[in-house]
Amino acid sequence: MTQFRLNFASLLVMATAAALLLAPAVHADTLQDISKQIKQGQYPQALVQVDKYLADKPKDAQGRFLKGIILTEMNKPAEAIAIFTRLTEDYPELPEPYNNLAVIYAQQKQFDKARQALEMAIRTHPSYATAHENLGDIYARLASQSYDKALQIDSSNSSAQKKLALISDLMSTSGRPGKTSKPIGEARPAEPVKAAEAPKPAAAAPAATPPAPATTPAPAAAPSKPGPTPAVDATAEVTRTIDSWAAAWSRKDVKAYLAAYARDFKTPAGESRAQWDAEREKRINKPGAIQVSVESLRVTVDGDTATAKFRQHYKSATLKTSSNKILQLGKRDGKWLILQERVGN
Repeated sequence: MTQFRLNFASLLVMATAAALLLAPAVHADTLQDISKQIKQGQYPQALVQVDKYLADKPKDAQGRFLKGIILTEMNKPAEAIAIFTRLTEDYPELPEPYNNLAVIYAQQKQFDKARQALEMAIRTHPSYATAHENLGDIYARLASQSYDKALQIDSSNSSAQKKLALISDLMSTSGRPGKTSKPIGEARPAEPVKAAEAPKPAAAAPAATPPAPATTPAPAAAPSKPGPTPAVDATAEVTRTIDSWAAAWSRKDVKAYLAAYARDFKTPAGESRAQWDAEREKRINKPGAIQVSVESLRVTVDGDTATAKFRQHYKSATLKTSSNKILQLGKRDGKWLILQERVGN
């Protein structure tokens, strides 16, 4: 299932609730300790500490918010919903409680409630990127349900099958689920390698005497074997790059997988490279094996750029999809690296 973000770090430094910034240093230290315990997965200890904190400051927004986070992680959604709901009533200007209500509703497959909560988060804070991203995930999930219903009614609906496969692939492989990459432009079809492109053997020195009659031809020296053309070499290099990329993904080697992407890689939704890397690492490191294979690979090389089109098969413990994929590659310091990727024909 698409993972929705539980964002609590931003609340701790939010400027929209000025009163929160005036807390004594001792309270700030306590909240930081609780946040550290949450990040380390020490939820029971964090719950004990936040309850002590709230015993002295029962109305404190930060403490209440952190308690909602802890209860969510401890799989106590009803209690967490109660806390976040009260926070939206007491602090309607804060978007985070709405966002985290949506997270819980989404986990319970109450997507309409999740959508409404995210719309409220965006209404209170239009530039809250996390809520926008999660709303996109919700729309993708709702669309997936509709396409699935269409297939239940008419299993031969090829259009619904393609759309459902596309959404499933985006939600499993894209840095930002529910958003597709921009087109990279129409790639030129591969041209056959012309003989003139191959390096020519050195010409023999002209004979001093007239050529022998045709009936007694002089034996000609065997020409040196032409080497492979640059285009063929580049195609093989790109193919090896893609094979290595898929293999690293399959064995969950995050370092090797991310190294296949250029520093100037164009992320799917314009997020920073650091954000995209972190999201990909999070997805790849989920429990369970991953199998990624490439089929019907077609490579077009044009100087130091290349386009690779293929059928990608992805399989994990929870998802199995097949989709068409396009990678745009460029040569950087002698290596072919991925500049952009998108799902489509």
